Amino acid sequence: MSDLFEAGGLPDDAPRPLADRLRPKSLAEVVGQDHLIGPEGPIGRMVAANRPHSIILWGPPGTGKTTIARLLSTAFKLHFEQLSAVFSGVADLKKSFDAARQRRRIGQGTLLFVDEIHRFNRSQQDSFLPVVEDGTVVLVGATTENPSFELNGALLSRAQVLVLRRLDDAALETLLTRVETHYGEHLPLTDDARQTLRAMADGDGRYLLNLAEEVAALKIVKPLDPAALVTAVQKRAPLYDKSREEHYNLISALHKSIRGSDPDAALYWLARMLAGGEQPLYILRRLVRASVEDIGLADPQALVQAVAAKDMYDFLGSPEGEIALVQCVLYLASAPKSNAVYVAHGAAMRAAEVHGSLMPPAHILNAPTKLMKNLGYGKGYEYDHEAEEGFSGQNYFPDGMAREHFYQPKETGFEREIQKRLDYWAKLRAKRSEA
Repeated sequence: MSDLFEAGGLPDDAPRPLADRLRPKSLAEVVGQDHLIGPEGPIGRMVAANRPHSIILWGPPGTGKTTIARLLSTAFKLHFEQLSAVFSGVADLKKSFDAARQRRRIGQGTLLFVDEIHRFNRSQQDSFLPVVEDGTVVLVGATTENPSFELNGALLSRAQVLVLRRLDDAALETLLTRVETHYGEHLPLTDDARQTLRAMADGDGRYLLNLAEEVAALKIVKPLDPAALVTAVQKRAPLYDKSREEHYNLISALHKSIRGSDPDAALYWLARMLAGGEQPLYILRRLVRASVEDIGLADPQALVQAVAAKDMYDFLGSPEGEIALVQCVLYLASAPKSNAVYVAHGAAMRAAEVHGSLMPPAHILNAPTKLMKNLGYGKGYEYDHEAEEGFSGQNYFPDGMAREHFYQPKETGFEREIQKRLDYWAKLRAKRSEA
């Protein structure tokens, strides 16, 4: 199997990045993806049955997508051809398909690996359908984006989506052990610095190997501690694309941590978003929403706090105003929770759709003209402030619609007091109706 350097016409002794030199030679050497490659995993079963089929590999950078594709071509004895959707167009696709047809005539199959496949437009993605359908190519697409949003349904129906996981700490440590075996010596790192190195990789095996190569090239005697390591190597920015799925994943994590009353987790996701360059006003819009959707009248001050945080940030900007987001997140996460307002809104909207355009009962209609008075508008209306105990108990629902209870306060926070009032008024209403 030719590798990237051989394909580029470079000799075997040409300088190669460590990540390329340590590229796995078999599927068993791929780390962190046992759920796919193990005997019970979909790739493991596919190889064992010797029945290749088209797949989409979805996962973060540096998790082995390209490597798995190359190893599959070897396992199935298929010609490996690689395209990048960033640099390829219709002409490149046609050329690859034609070459695959020629190979097929002489009994040679083709595994077509398409990196960043989500960057192809709809018509380009559709061009894969006939060659995948008739077996001209076994398609292996790689993407860092959610295929549900980025790939055509027709293509997804012909290819199994396999999700690669970011490399965990154990998988990253396995890679560091391979690095030390390759160099024949330990990396000059304290235990804490070694842990820091793995954390800096952020689940990306390729990036970890690049960092390890930098450390090995330092040729120092005294092991680096975490602070010296950070100074010595280039730390990359956290993965965060404000226009992609990560944007929605993190705001969802923040919102659900607030709903779950976990201030520390909520603060972490807030920090992740701010570190990734998210617009604070976008976060504040979600916080204002959460203050009503998940807290509501259990703590009416939650909405006040959220709007005040927005005003403070508007006034101070970044970075000074970001402390307002911190206070707001902590307040919301530690507040009593109730979704009764949210549920009541949904129930009332459904009732409005069901009952259509029923008129209010005549006694609560205004009667600014003599004609309207003659028609009974306003007749029998009781002014609550003049009623006994300030409560008339009249019906305010439309005629022909039974009374419904949309708002059901929870036994948390201030809503406990609201429920007492509602119960009291319900008793008075029942008493008035019996009179």
